[in-house]
Amino acid sequence: MYNLILKDFKLGVPLIYLIMPFLTGALMFIPGWIYFIVLLYFCWITMPNMFGGFRAQNDLMFTAMMPVTKNDIVKAKVSVIVLLELLHIVIAMIFGMISINLYTNITYYFFEPHMGFWGLCFVMFGIFNICFISIYYKTAYKYGEATLVSIVAAMLFAGIAQWIGIESSYVHDIFYGAGLDRTALQASILIAGILVFIALTVIGYRIASKRFPKVEI
Repeated sequence: MYNLILKDFKLGVPLIYLIMPFLTGALMFIPGWIYFIVLLYFCWITMPNMFGGFRAQNDLMFTAMMPVTKNDIVKAKVSVIVLLELLHIVIAMIFGMISINLYTNITYYFFEPHMGFWGLCFVMFGIFNICFISIYYKTAYKYGEATLVSIVAAMLFAGIAQWIGIESSYVHDIFYGAGLDRTALQASILIAGILVFIALTVIGYRIASKRFPKVEI
């Protein structure tokens, strides 16, 4: 399993994709920006290019010749996706904390990068994962449809969440008002988001594990 993950990183994850979290994370320093976009760059750039690279290198045929099960192949790919997502979100969180301390007197029209917001980001990545992983492993080769559907789903969630945050006085108070000072509330939203991320990713993995064995390589 470890060797499969290492193989995927060496063959399909160029150094630029490990630098990307720092480049996109630096966008957290734009005051009052739509910070969902910082993480959406992973969906827009890294994922389609990474899986395009796997396809160009005929990774599927190469991996199929190794003494591993199809479930292990799926698990390794999902692990790579999750590790890169965590890298993006952790670096963005660090830059976000610095940004909050830098800009102390600005008005946020979009979500401020507090714990509750990061909980929503985890949910967004979970939605992206369940869509991409389950659709991609219908063929384990064609990634266009999976990329399109998962990006649209993630962007819809981000857009709707942000709209509700602006329009709903209750949600607005949680993410903009007095709710920001309630550490337990913010932490509970973050933890809930992480749990949803894990659940959706695991569901996506299980769907893929059932579909991939039916694929003829």
